[in-house]
Amino acid sequence: MSEPKAPIPAPGDTYKGWLFKWTNYIKGYQRRWFVLSNGLLSYYRTQAEMGHTCRGTINLATANIAVEDSCNFVISNGGTQTYHLKASSEVERQRWITALELAKAKAFRMQAESDDSGDESSPPAAGQGGGSRNSEVQSTLRTLGSKVEDLSTCNDLIAKHGSALQRSLSELEGVRLEGQTSEKIRQVTERATLFRITSNAMINACRDFLSLAQAHSKRWQKALQAEREQRVRLEETLEQLAKQHNHLERAFRGATVLPPSQSNPAIDNKGSAPVKGDASDEDDENEFFDACEDVQEFITVPADPKYHRSGSNVSGISSEMGMDDGTASLDEQSVASNPESPQSQEVVPMRKRRTRIPDKPNYSLNLWSIMKNCIGKELSKIPMPVNFNEPLSMLQRLSEDLEYYELLDRAAKCHNSLEQMCYVAAFTVSSYSTTVHRTGKPFNPLLGETFELDRAQESGYRSLCEQVSHHPPAAAHHAISERGWTLRQEIALASKFRGKYLSIMPLGSIHCIFEKSNNHYSWKKVTTTVHNIIVGKLWIDQSGEIDIVNHRTGDRCHLKFAPYSYFSRDVARKVTGVVTDKEGKAHYVLSGTWDEKMEYSRVMQSSRGGENGAEGRQKTVYQTLKAKELWKKTPLPDGAENMYYFSTLALTLNEPEEGVAPTDSRRRPDQRLMEQGRWEEANAEKQRLEEKQRTVRREREREANRSASPSEEGKEPADGAEEVEIASEPSETNYKTDMDETSSDLSLSSK
Repeated sequence: MSEPKAPIPAPGDTYKGWLFKWTNYIKGYQRRWFVLSNGLLSYYRTQAEMGHTCRGTINLATANIAVEDSCNFVISNGGTQTYHLKASSEVERQRWITALELAKAKAFRMQAESDDSGDESSPPAAGQGGGSRNSEVQSTLRTLGSKVEDLSTCNDLIAKHGSALQRSLSELEGVRLEGQTSEKIRQVTERATLFRITSNAMINACRDFLSLAQAHSKRWQKALQAEREQRVRLEETLEQLAKQHNHLERAFRGATVLPPSQSNPAIDNKGSAPVKGDASDEDDENEFFDACEDVQEFITVPADPKYHRSGSNVSGISSEMGMDDGTASLDEQSVASNPESPQSQEVVPMRKRRTRIPDKPNYSLNLWSIMKNCIGKELSKIPMPVNFNEPLSMLQRLSEDLEYYELLDRAAKCHNSLEQMCYVAAFTVSSYSTTVHRTGKPFNPLLGETFELDRAQESGYRSLCEQVSHHPPAAAHHAISERGWTLRQEIALASKFRGKYLSIMPLGSIHCIFEKSNNHYSWKKVTTTVHNIIVGKLWIDQSGEIDIVNHRTGDRCHLKFAPYSYFSRDVARKVTGVVTDKEGKAHYVLSGTWDEKMEYSRVMQSSRGGENGAEGRQKTVYQTLKAKELWKKTPLPDGAENMYYFSTLALTLNEPEEGVAPTDSRRRPDQRLMEQGRWEEANAEKQRLEEKQRTVRREREREANRSASPSEEGKEPADGAEEVEIASEPSETNYKTDMDETSSDLSLSSK
């Protein structure tokens, strides 16, 4: 039976042939059919098995190839797989070694390119043509790079075998005996054969590289010429736009200025000249383009140009929402500048709030040494040192929801409930913007602790928070504004530590009521997750869905906070939403991020028939007008990274004030000591307050047990009673006693 002659290995070709593989000490070496393809070496008992049964495969990308003697060599991938192989001759062995080394180099490059392409995933290009050209060029460059690596490998092999051939020729010159001459001639012949095999592989690789370069040379020249022509066209277009801009600017400066009596938009009739800003509004209405797309739920496309006819109706929306025409701001200025108004008669000096707090000390502490024993437990029951806190209580963090109270002020001026819903949704999203860098844990409030935020003079609102339950922790928050809105929320936090991350689930609801329209909105918060608890830098993500409901009109807004994904091409911290009426008809599309800004686009038409979603459902396609900004985050103050990343409002929350209640969070001694950088004293004071609260709670439980069962009056509570919370509401006497105890603990004078 004649064996098929193995072909000369060439880069990228499939190499096949018979080899002897070591099986065990009983059978020894057994003849097997080996196939080398795509960086994988597989073997079969016979050639007929190639279609259905593979006896083993080893990946050469991570394998080590070692030569033992003239015919034997070993392939191993680190201990899990090891092939002891033997060729029929030294020439055959060298053919396999050459093919294996080429395949290993190519497999290693392919694996590295695969990793790089996963790390450097970029968003799609602006057009389909540009993206396809870019991918084609990248593919060609990778192919050329692969060929160059093949040439380099073949060059190394040629140098190696050429040196061996030279040594054999040198040895042949020094031969004297007749028997040694024939042996040396045979070795020189084998060396020459190996050199010829490697040279042929080098020639084949050079031929492939040359043909590929010639095939793509003309295409690259055409592409380069096209890019040059496009650059010239862009330069000409830019020059024309500059000339037009200059002409329009001169025309605007030379325009006739209206007299002051006609410049007030409040007294203009329908036919009067529009005020400043209306021209830009008309231009905006003539521009139709894509709003931000939510891949999961709906698709937005440019609205049809036929909606130009309804430009006057659309511009009315902007005036009602108070974003573009500035009518509301003009009214406020006229009231402020009127000398007969009551506000101007009594000028109260504005209090200057602090803009800095002491820098955060750099104390090192191993978080995992504390958290490893707390996996699966409720976070509020874990005794944590102040090293992981920030000098604010949870009540003050709740008050930070009013950071962008101006959104509710604007919403109160809206006459349309759907437009008002857009501002309420933006306010809902803005409350998370202060958490993006805030990885510190706020202080758990003591039972009965309060926090009052009086900003009536600066911002027109007053806020009050109180801790109404300790286990589980729950707080009540109420804020009222002189500008026509009331906000209240009752939040109970449930938190779980899962080892790698920490999840915080708010369980309460938030209500907002506007006096003028009597619209009543309600919604719930999403889940907050703190990642990299064990290893890496801590970072926070918000994920989940929010449904905002107008209980008077039935309008709804569905917001979706997309969780962060390494493989997603969407912008990080993305938020999308749709505002619908009670019949389910969409009127506005919201898009943005919870840490930067939110925009809204008016929906002109909607239809079903987009790409199928993950569950086979058709997506809704919305035709929208140009997006306009609803809310944008205010930059953090200078040096915020050294001040716990506090915002301007957060820096003032713990500022000492006169006249606050004894139970106010500003009077907490442990929190005040931490803010001043005295963390060791803060830890001791925090432990004292928590132990005092546990003692008061145990006394309250004993009193409740004695009231419930007089016969068991003298019994002590069972083990673990410290962690049991009474289900019933505390009596008025017990609540006042606890408040008195807490007040004495919170008072700074108690020190």
